Amino acid sequence: MRRILRLLPKPSHFAGAEWGAVRKDPASVSVRVALAFPDMYEVGMSYLGQKILSEAVNRRPRLWAERVYAPSREAAQVLREHAEPLCTLESDTPLAELDAVAFHITHELCYTNVLYMLDLAGIPLRADQRGAEHPLILAGGGCAFNAEPLAPFVDAMVLGDGEEALPEVLEAIGRAREQGLDRLGLLHALRAVRGVYVPAFFEGSKPLVEGYGRVEKAVVADLDQAPFPLLPAVSCGQAVHDRMSLEIARGCTRGCRFCQAGMIYRPVRERSLPELGRIAGEGLAASGYEELSFLSLSTGDFSALESLFEQSAQRCLADQVAISLPSLRAGTLSPRMLGLMAKLRRTGATVAPEAGSERLRRVINKGITEEDILAHAERLFAAGWQSVKLYFMIGLPTETDEDLEALADLAVKVLGRAPRGAKRLQVTVAVSTFVPKAHTPFQWEAQIGREETERRLGLIKARIAPYKRISIKWHEPRMSWLEGVFSRGGRELAPAVERAYALGATFSSWVEHLDLDPWEQAFRECGIDAGAYLDARPLDAPLPWDHLGCGVTRRHLLGERERALAEKATPDCRYGDCVRCGACPSLCGDEQDASGVRPRLNRGEPEWKASMEQSREEPAGEPREDAPDASAGAQEGGGNAASPRPQAREELTRRAAHYRVWFSKTGPAAYLSQLELASVLERALRRSGLKPSFSAGFHPMPMITFGWALPVGVESREEWFALFLREPALPGAVSEKLGAALPEGLKILRTDPLGMGKKVAQPVAEEFRLAYHLPEAERATRVAQWRDFLAAGHFPWYSVTKRGARTMDIRPLVTGLTERQDAELSIVFSWRDNRYASPLKLVCAVNEGLSLKDFSLTKVRQIFEGPDAPLSRG
Repeated sequence: MRRILRLLPKPSHFAGAEWGAVRKDPASVSVRVALAFPDMYEVGMSYLGQKILSEAVNRRPRLWAERVYAPSREAAQVLREHAEPLCTLESDTPLAELDAVAFHITHELCYTNVLYMLDLAGIPLRADQRGAEHPLILAGGGCAFNAEPLAPFVDAMVLGDGEEALPEVLEAIGRAREQGLDRLGLLHALRAVRGVYVPAFFEGSKPLVEGYGRVEKAVVADLDQAPFPLLPAVSCGQAVHDRMSLEIARGCTRGCRFCQAGMIYRPVRERSLPELGRIAGEGLAASGYEELSFLSLSTGDFSALESLFEQSAQRCLADQVAISLPSLRAGTLSPRMLGLMAKLRRTGATVAPEAGSERLRRVINKGITEEDILAHAERLFAAGWQSVKLYFMIGLPTETDEDLEALADLAVKVLGRAPRGAKRLQVTVAVSTFVPKAHTPFQWEAQIGREETERRLGLIKARIAPYKRISIKWHEPRMSWLEGVFSRGGRELAPAVERAYALGATFSSWVEHLDLDPWEQAFRECGIDAGAYLDARPLDAPLPWDHLGCGVTRRHLLGERERALAEKATPDCRYGDCVRCGACPSLCGDEQDASGVRPRLNRGEPEWKASMEQSREEPAGEPREDAPDASAGAQEGGGNAASPRPQAREELTRRAAHYRVWFSKTGPAAYLSQLELASVLERALRRSGLKPSFSAGFHPMPMITFGWALPVGVESREEWFALFLREPALPGAVSEKLGAALPEGLKILRTDPLGMGKKVAQPVAEEFRLAYHLPEAERATRVAQWRDFLAAGHFPWYSVTKRGARTMDIRPLVTGLTERQDAELSIVFSWRDNRYASPLKLVCAVNEGLSLKDFSLTKVRQIFEGPDAPLSRG
């Protein structure tokens, strides 16, 4: 793929230029795997699971995990046109040449994207069509607990935690090769790895191999001992959630009856505060991220959340690092926490009531009252928040129109708790459709259809329409319908997945790409009544996932369903008696599963109990005098972000030194856009330990000035940026520290001191080398076009930019041209009077019809004028 990078949209997504990308010598490793995320780069680079598994595999010297993401449809078309297979980012190795490809299956609508990536890699789609020459196709993630619709396309799946299981699978591949085992022999060997499910050894849920009748999930007992990445591959500024994600806990026992993750990831295991402090400190220093996010299924239930936030706040404030929390459960934020957060910038907060009425919240075991929600909102408003987002589901079991009206009324009541006179006040109601999931107490329930979804949404919209400060957002009903079909479907849906892909169904989780026509046609052709999959299931009927064990017993799920219909609550076993769900065999009295995993919390005497006692004594929004400055406000994509408020601006904006830093930009770094380069340099500054000066205002930014923007795909031997530091350093030290913190392809050349004025001299001209990768006769033709260009008095060029269409005479922009050996040209472009144009586009204007893959352009020199002009060394 590297050969055609300049032809691909967003080429930096395929160049593998990220800081932290793991590169090994292929000759030094025995097994290579591609961790494949079946969605675009910007989504996959936000996924913590891939980073954790990459760390777990790459810690082993003989194993190498690389990354690959689903290219956009436009990028895939370019690959096909040029017969280029899908390759890994780190080494540009075709997937078909690896030992394994491991897919992260995070939601049901990515199934066709798995086939899409296999197809682009030239790997047969079905497992029974692959031979010894093909990589083993693996899958894992939440959907693996019922990925039967994907079963014919996958050789093996990993259920549960993958940190130990995936490396064991890869080691087994290496041993199988040494022992001369064939593909079938390898699959039999994998049965010994806990959590590994081999679909070929089952017919539906019926086992075909003796002694292999049920697959139990893999569980990591102690997160403190589990691998966690301190330096994952850091996005070049394009990830959806571009921040350091710190998994503080895994599992949840709140017992929400609709929540699959809350069932399949039990028991609760928390990382210790010392370990979290170490990871946060070392991870931020190594990655250069400007935001830290605490992640878990129920972050507000972390037993030492207040202490965690407090120990992190001081470190983050010192380096202008924001802190974000996911949506927090009403009642889990103590006044102390609110007080800490209130000191910082607030843009919004999120809370998830899930249902509007008290009755329906009892059905789903949400465990919060209306007064809890309203009191939580009131504390947020009192502490200065202007925006609150409420998450709800519609279509929950037993829901009536009265429950929907209560949902809308609750939003109105939340609005009513806001103080009068708030100028930017906004309450957002976010609504999604309930989808019954496998391994939950509601797995037998029905899902409402598209028409009913639209009707219920209409009722809510009408109810809140009179309130201008309440807005509503909703999940696309067509998407929920398709998700519902595959959430509880079996292997019989696989032909529909395959046919829908053939008809063009990809990226179905993107609203702009979702098209139900190919799906509906595939269902018709395969004789599948898709709507029937949304119906209720008999309690005594077999389910497609009966052979896959998540730890929670069927008996417990049925009991919870009965309690739901009786509107009875089940308490969280973290704070009360064991509910005998089966996830902790030694505690539940079920010794059939010998995993021996027990809950691990950060307390002897519960910190939450102390927080509740304190909440009765300490007013909301009034932190102790020794409280560090930290806060929360919602960030787009979910969560409450705590970003440093503009306080010690005198220190942050102090300018003690000014430098021009010269660097080269080659190899994969040449595909970074100017915006991506700015992000890379900002993070490099954080990693280097240098202290940049920040701009004033509410969103401070490092004070960096750039020269003329270098086009994507063009290399440079002489680039520069100007930088203010708030602490002076020797130029050599600046070069050394920054150089050690840059990704592949960026190399510091030197650092020159500048005066303290903000204005930095720009070059009046730049010299480029143009080399053609063409047959000799065609090279000669292209060189002759440049001669004709120089001989012309004028050369009008029509271009379309973001500012609109324009025609300009580009002949004056070329002030020098020298022909070198092998039809290589040296061209001097003049930018006097700020008449700048992309050199790449100028070449294509003179050499009309020239493909980007048929030439390379390299900046070799910058030319300045005036007494203060820097000395060019190109």
